[in-house]
Amino acid sequence: MRVLLDTHFLLWWLDDAPELGDKAREVISRPENLIFYSAASLWELRIKESTGKIDLPENFATILQSEPFEALGVTVRHTEALRGLPMHHRDPFDRMLIAQAVAEKLTLLTRDEFIPLYDVASIKA
Repeated sequence: MRVLLDTHFLLWWLDDAPELGDKAREVISRPENLIFYSAASLWELRIKESTGKIDLPENFATILQSEPFEALGVTVRHTEALRGLPMHHRDPFDRMLIAQAVAEKLTLLTRDEFIPLYDVASIKA
């Protein structure tokens, strides 16, 4: 399975947080699954960091690179996929994750209640 992590799951995995839950932990740790994180998530995290909403470690990029995950950049094709999305969700970062999952045929690992309203493969964990 090809899985795109919602931003909170990326943070929970890196922190080994109990909020991650058993189901998500199993999906992420299965060696046959290819796990992606989006540049949109990193953009969101850096904005939250700059506004004082979260604290990221100084070596956050190094920590992330040590994980066996694939980085997914934001492309023109992803922005085009936004055109067909209904406005169930107003958060621009979540909308980009949905568009990327659709465009790349990824399964989005999330707890977001709005994601199942879209025509996108998702795992609610």
